Amino acid sequence: MSDADRADLWVRWGRGESISDIARAIGRPPGSVFTVLKSTGGYVPPSRRRRPGTLTAAEREEISRGLAQYRSIRAIAAGLGRPASTVSREVARNKGRRAYRAVDAEDRAWRRAQRPKTCLLARRPLLCGFVAARLGEDWSPEQIAGHLAKHYAPGSGMRVSHETIYKSLFVQTRGVLAKDLQKHLRSGRPIRRNVHNTTGGQWRSQIPGAVSIHDRPAEVTDRAVPGHWEGDLLLGRGTTQIATVVERATRFTVLVALGGRDMHTVAHQLSRQMARLPEHVRKSLTWDRGMELARHTIVTARTGLDVYFADPASPWQRGTNENTNRLLRQYFPKGTRLDHITQAQLDRVAERLNTRPRKTLDFDTPADRFGALLR
Repeated sequence: MSDADRADLWVRWGRGESISDIARAIGRPPGSVFTVLKSTGGYVPPSRRRRPGTLTAAEREEISRGLAQYRSIRAIAAGLGRPASTVSREVARNKGRRAYRAVDAEDRAWRRAQRPKTCLLARRPLLCGFVAARLGEDWSPEQIAGHLAKHYAPGSGMRVSHETIYKSLFVQTRGVLAKDLQKHLRSGRPIRRNVHNTTGGQWRSQIPGAVSIHDRPAEVTDRAVPGHWEGDLLLGRGTTQIATVVERATRFTVLVALGGRDMHTVAHQLSRQMARLPEHVRKSLTWDRGMELARHTIVTARTGLDVYFADPASPWQRGTNENTNRLLRQYFPKGTRLDHITQAQLDRVAERLNTRPRKTLDFDTPADRFGALLR
């Protein structure tokens, strides 16, 4: 990640944007954004400032070019308007004339300039032990800080703010509070969240142009008219998944191999498989409220399916699909990696489901009922 992207990331995080919003803004995966945030426990690092008089990155580039041209230290220094001793020390402390690199020298200079201050809990072992013990008893940092403020006088060395406790927990480089104490925090968050960091009113999980299930035609609800489908992802181990789509009237199932869970992959792979079906059985698709189908307009344009989205945390609104996913666990148990499953293999599993009699179909098979629609 470039320095400019990192700087933008911290500005956005500091003003309360979500990880998803930041990822979209800088064009990076959310996991990459989280990795950067976790390196400091979610705390925005102070801006770096160069001490007046120190060499700049541009000057180090000039030194590097001068060395590559076999110019003398004095000649390089004269060109920079610097004492020869300054350039000589710079080259000597960064691997010498033959191995000097401006980027490496600049990075080392910033690291050498760091003057980390020993944190409060590291300087006061008794206070640190008390805090660790209370955290182990599931006290919150705010409860610990409030208790100490009530029972110990200022200047006693037994006072600490709740924010210092949080920082000592989430910034593990401080080395004062064990990482496993984080599991006693009620929030369960792996990093400290900015007080302004809320998803309320943000674009997160709000699918552009999404049409609610409540606006779906009545003919879909009573299953009288075929051609209406329900869909969702069946998740496997890690970040592997397949898409499952089932027709509401006949329970005919279509499985789709997916190379990823991103909205581009899901929309294109789903469209490709559904477009293989006859046009008159492609009327609507009801999907879970997941961002993986945020590009639903692609599906509509390529297949003619009108896409509707169920309410959040309402799986009963797609009961047919949920039941189908339960049946599929016979073939893909939880914990199974699904990234190596080919489309041909999925087609064979779908055929097994579609040729099994169903009680709800008066022991006809989904293939029988669906085949009747095609004749």
